[in-house]
Amino acid sequence: MEYTARQIAQILSGKIEGNADVRIKGFARIESGKPGTICFFANPKYEKYVYTTKCDILIVNEDFVASEPVHPTLVRVKDSYAAVAALLEYHNAAKKSRCRHRGLHCQIRVSARIGRKVYVGDFAYIGKHAKVGKGTHIGENVYVGDRTVLGSNCIIYPGVRIYPGMVIGDNVIIHSGAVIGSDGFGFAPLEDGSYKKIQHTGNVIIEDDVEIGANTTVDKSQIGSTIIHKGVKIDNLCQIAHNVEIGEDTVMAAQCGVAGSTKIGRHCMFGGQCGIAGHIEIADDTKFAAKSGVMGSIKEPGQVFMGVPAIPYHNYMRSYAMFKAAPNKKD
Repeated sequence: MEYTARQIAQILSGKIEGNADVRIKGFARIESGKPGTICFFANPKYEKYVYTTKCDILIVNEDFVASEPVHPTLVRVKDSYAAVAALLEYHNAAKKSRCRHRGLHCQIRVSARIGRKVYVGDFAYIGKHAKVGKGTHIGENVYVGDRTVLGSNCIIYPGVRIYPGMVIGDNVIIHSGAVIGSDGFGFAPLEDGSYKKIQHTGNVIIEDDVEIGANTTVDKSQIGSTIIHKGVKIDNLCQIAHNVEIGEDTVMAAQCGVAGSTKIGRHCMFGGQCGIAGHIEIADDTKFAAKSGVMGSIKEPGQVFMGVPAIPYHNYMRSYAMFKAAPNKKD
């Protein structure tokens, strides 16, 4: 798809500085911009590329002042980083097929209810009494189990597995390899040292505007629901155990693991590889540095933690300074 600078400025409510009719066909990083592409400048560390990039359109903050001549047409916006996210979203929505499509060898059960303009890819399966909202895109080799509800305008990438009875809201994105609704890790120890599997009879509820990364798993509950609330963003290779509840707009980086029955508040942030123990509660607006080990409940909101076991960030840094300064005696 092609865009002119004028069109982009209209989409982003920006102001043009330069040739409003210049056209672009693709996106590029500012350091590798070339003719026919659009780039954006947000980080001051990359300012040198503003003056060397060969792109035709450059999105910048409205208060940016150039110290040298600039080749591309500028589109000035309030926040260039947010603007490029909005532009990419617009572009993806525009190129996404909005027509009814049924792929090669896909299987849709007669009792399934499929909304308007739903895309179903090759070899996808939609089970009995499943419901799929309008405008949803179901990629190739996706499995949607019986009685599962998928909202409107979702994107389910190829290879996703959604077990029977799951409930997924509108505008949800689930990336390839993710599994929604597998059994939790629940086993009862027996006297002979073996383990008996505990059946999981619940489901997973994923509310609107959630994004689930590639190869992430969200286990269904033993009883009731595992709940991912509105606006949550979970990165690749994360594990969300049975009966977990994650509050609105919480974000979680790659390789985090949340053990069963833990309740996480709103607007929390987890760095990569955090481990969260089971049956605890974490207050709103709590932040954890990468590789933190969370072993107990956190009741006071707005704190920052680090380490294993996780302790307040400033306490950790003072302790680390003492540890680093300790004598290194050789044997």
